[in-house]
Amino acid sequence: MKNVLIYNQTTTNMEVLKIFLAQEGYQVIVMNALQDVVQRLKSSDIHLVIMDIDFPKRDGIEKLKSVRNAERMPIIVLSTNDTEQMKIAALGAGADDYVLNPYHPLELMARINSQFRRYTQLSNMCENINRIYRVDDLVIDDVIRKVTVVGREVKLTPIEYKILRLLVQDRGRVFSIDQIYESIWNMQAIGADNTIAVHIRHIREKIESNPKEPHYLKVVWGTGYKVG
Repeated sequence: MKNVLIYNQTTTNMEVLKIFLAQEGYQVIVMNALQDVVQRLKSSDIHLVIMDIDFPKRDGIEKLKSVRNAERMPIIVLSTNDTEQMKIAALGAGADDYVLNPYHPLELMARINSQFRRYTQLSNMCENINRIYRVDDLVIDDVIRKVTVVGREVKLTPIEYKILRLLVQDRGRVFSIDQIYESIWNMQAIGADNTIAVHIRHIREKIESNPKEPHYLKVVWGTGYKVG
């Protein structure tokens, strides 16, 4: 669901805009109090904000800053003020777009869809960045499921990859043999010692310059394994 929050500070009738938004698959929430808007942004999943503000009255720029400071989603300002100074001030305060009111609903919808696409693409990029794990020269790119050591690609089996990713994702944590087995195979660990030991040995042979003195994948005697 694509959620749009409209902060309506003026007397503009939002019914037509709400109809157009609904037709494009957006769920619309209209609010009139700034404190309610800020609170809602912090507690729910809002993808875009439309601020219908009476510039320069009622501290419009400060209210815009308050909303921008609350979250990082796109903000589109609707305003009857057509001065270049006010537009520059609004964009400088955090608005992503500035639309003169009255507006054509189709033009505004095009601007909304454009901002939403950019926000979605940026969110996906950030998500992908967060799925890249590094431990010194060991890098796991979980987006394309690629492992490199000092820039050299390492070919792991699916099970080896899952074990290494599990340990790297929680770097420094010691996983017992049973914890590793149950996390990877999703079943109770019974006699898993040899199975895990074999996979750990194979992983070390592929990622360590000296598997007998591992830099990355280490054993904690009597407890389990860890990375780092």
